[in-house]
Amino acid sequence: CIRDRPYTWDGSLERLLASQPGQFGTVLEDPARYRVQVLYTQIDRDADNRPSFRSFKYRLDPDEYFYPASTVKLPTAVLALEKLTALGVDGLDRDTEMRVGDETAGKSVGRYVREVLLVSDNQAFNRLYDFVGQQPLNRALEEKGFADTRIMHRLEIALSVEDNRRTGPVRFVDGDAVVYEEAAAYSATDYTAPEPIPLGEAEIVGGERLERPKDFATKNAYPLQAQHDVIQALMFPEAVDARRRFALTEDDYAFLYRNMSGYPGDSGIPEYADADRYPEGYVKFFMYGGDAPEVPDHIRIFNKVGDAYGFLTDAAYIVDFDNGVEFILAATIFTNANQTFNDDTDEYDEIALPFMRHLGQAIYDIELQRERAHRPDLSRFQVARD
Repeated sequence: CIRDRPYTWDGSLERLLASQPGQFGTVLEDPARYRVQVLYTQIDRDADNRPSFRSFKYRLDPDEYFYPASTVKLPTAVLALEKLTALGVDGLDRDTEMRVGDETAGKSVGRYVREVLLVSDNQAFNRLYDFVGQQPLNRALEEKGFADTRIMHRLEIALSVEDNRRTGPVRFVDGDAVVYEEAAAYSATDYTAPEPIPLGEAEIVGGERLERPKDFATKNAYPLQAQHDVIQALMFPEAVDARRRFALTEDDYAFLYRNMSGYPGDSGIPEYADADRYPEGYVKFFMYGGDAPEVPDHIRIFNKVGDAYGFLTDAAYIVDFDNGVEFILAATIFTNANQTFNDDTDEYDEIALPFMRHLGQAIYDIELQRERAHRPDLSRFQVARD
């Protein structure tokens, strides 16, 4: 990343962005309009490789709503794995076939998790949502302290608030034998926001333009701090409060690491073999803009992205094995110049994705230059390269 003028990191994300007007000038002209939020965490290790964290924020505001889109898939996937472990049923694991409702064939939780992480598949998320259940999902996130998060609806299909409160039934099968089943569930809690969240000026619904703000009160919410904290809890479970940790096996962690940082074409899933449709940078917004044909082998990005309604978000733990670099970065941006939802004119390619690519590179440049008392032992994450 070539800077517009010399810059030495002084702890200010605002000054970092301002030092590169060629990359960030458009957004900095009116950051409130773009609803930009950034959270960057440096990681330092002691002599025993124990991490400590120092965070830097730009416009981080839990009260400034953004639509999280597919980022909600990560905590849902993790809690699905956690639930499997908690059930402790003989013959039930992440490879057991799961069927929802009257399905006569299904896939496994593990397969759905892979699809969610590798290509952000919506149907896979909806199946995991059915398995975990709306109320248990939100209760678990609340108990773990991921504040102001609500995951209350499926994706890509239009259902009422009431219909999204209903999940299941689900059953796990081995051939013709039922290994485990749960009845349909109904959330006793309505997770609609207590107050309206009006955004924009118009919305296209059923082909008709409605001249009024869209109310996001019945939409998912997953603040940037919570997204950052979920990444931190997954990558550094021993370094966070006990209540924040996910009840996963070491094999589950390795499975998540491989697929959070993996590439569609390397997954062995035939549908993802098309490198033109699924390049290595497909769901890697930071540094690679979501479309890079290749990502260097020594860099791995453990992340989850989302984009919808003009909102684009990424939360990631980024590692450079060769240079001993590691950091957490989360950011969101809103690019919908005409303030109209569902008209397919969001400026992702022109503004949002370049912003994310340049932001990731700018932070990575800081990390390359930053002195560390102890080089990190990143062997825990080498599984991502196996």
